[in-house]
Amino acid sequence: MTFSEENYLKAIYHLTVVSNSEVSTNAIAEMMETKASSVTDMLKKLAEKDLVNYKKYRGVSLTEPGKLAAKMIVRKHRLWEVFLVEKLDFSWDEVHDIAEQLEHIKSEKLINKLDDFLGNPTEDPHGDPIPNAEGQIVKIEKHLLSELEVNQIGICVGVKDTSSEFLKYLDKQGIALGSKIEVVGKESFDLSVRIKVDDKGLSISNKIASNLYIK
Repeated sequence: MTFSEENYLKAIYHLTVVSNSEVSTNAIAEMMETKASSVTDMLKKLAEKDLVNYKKYRGVSLTEPGKLAAKMIVRKHRLWEVFLVEKLDFSWDEVHDIAEQLEHIKSEKLINKLDDFLGNPTEDPHGDPIPNAEGQIVKIEKHLLSELEVNQIGICVGVKDTSSEFLKYLDKQGIALGSKIEVVGKESFDLSVRIKVDDKGLSISNKIASNLYIK
């Protein structure tokens, strides 16, 4: 597969995880920041390789081979993110773009050795699950912080928004994976949330609370 084909498979996989249904051409075009006509051309190529199920005007889904191929790309991306954070001391807001480049390395042996070297992690630095060599994923039951009631306590296990800006904001507020968060109060006017993060008081917007995963 070309780098471009791999990027499309990964995009379709991520969109499928979110919607749990067939993905529209327009949704793929938006994620890939390209024209719908370009997406259609690529989907035809991927369909010829039996990587996607595609019929015009009906959306697209991954075939079993396509789903496994996409998971392997995601696996490489997330393992490289773990390596960059844990072994090279990159911050969690720096690693995505670098991992985008490293995920296209073809050597399966290298990736399996990297996995073993890191201790076979099941989550990346943002709390997203890492598929194993067979494409299996350990699912974690999690909820958005915005869904918690007052006086409920949870542990931060991931972020929905992985943008550099959001991650830098969390760093400034002292919120990280593993942080203990207690919901102290909620404002009915703007749905903002008052929380304690490891016993430090803080007020955050509903938008922030809706992008933090809690277990």
